[in-house]
Amino acid sequence: MNVLLSPQPPLFPHQHETARLSPRRSQSPYSMSSRKRKAEEDADEMSVSPHNSPAISSRHLARPSKKVRAANDLAGRPLSLPRLLETLDNTQLRAVLQTICERHADIGQEVVNGAPRPSVASALQLLGEYQDRLRAAVPYGQSSSDYTYYRVKQPLIALIDAVSDFTPQYLPPTENQTNVSLQYLDGATKLIHGLPDWESQSYRYHKENSYDEISRAWALVITEAAKRGGGFALHTGGWDQILAKHHQQSGGKLEAAMNAMTNAGWANSNQNSSTGGLSEQNSILNQLMNGTYGSPVRVGPW
Repeated sequence: MNVLLSPQPPLFPHQHETARLSPRRSQSPYSMSSRKRKAEEDADEMSVSPHNSPAISSRHLARPSKKVRAANDLAGRPLSLPRLLETLDNTQLRAVLQTICERHADIGQEVVNGAPRPSVASALQLLGEYQDRLRAAVPYGQSSSDYTYYRVKQPLIALIDAVSDFTPQYLPPTENQTNVSLQYLDGATKLIHGLPDWESQSYRYHKENSYDEISRAWALVITEAAKRGGGFALHTGGWDQILAKHHQQSGGKLEAAMNAMTNAGWANSNQNSSTGGLSEQNSILNQLMNGTYGSPVRVGPW
């Protein structure tokens, strides 16, 4: 009996090999070759690409180190002075500065000496803001004088006090330029014209006192200007006519200012002639208008 033996001995699983629970997946030689070619292509691309070269991949990018705060830096603390000043508006800054100046007189004097002088435009703009508050306080509709007065009393007094405080700043000898003084007085007088007119005499005294004060301010500036060049700047700027209009609009309450203008030689010449002053033909104003100022005086019977 012939026995056919297999050229290769049968394979038996090793006794120590663990039995597999699932059969192995058969891998096609085509998939293996494609995967191999893919891996080889990737390797070629990595070797060619400069970004994947060993020299560059071995470098380490330096990252900024995080700033680690100490534990005590996280505790609450007040703002620094520059940051605190950034949070304050103009009103709050003025209040803080005023409080410091009141507590320390030397600091207040340094602020007064170091601060620039306010211009006429800036002063009138600020006074205009006071006037806007006054107008905003007027009640709507018909209301009694007493009710209206007590509604506007606070902004009314604030405006009057502001005009009284700013006026000396633009008077001689603090202000030596006549045009600057007259420009301020012109704007301040317009504000006084806008003050409310009350039926009761007890309420009208605010406006009347303001007219009296501004009239004396006009008189001071005109008198000082008349001492320099005969008051020529008063007429060249048309201030005599401007003052006359203010006097008319105030109801004749700028009498002191008009008297100063008359004494300066720039008022109506008819009034001067009636009071024994210069006649119209001999007034300086008339001579300047006729071109005869400084002409030789005739002597003799000719």
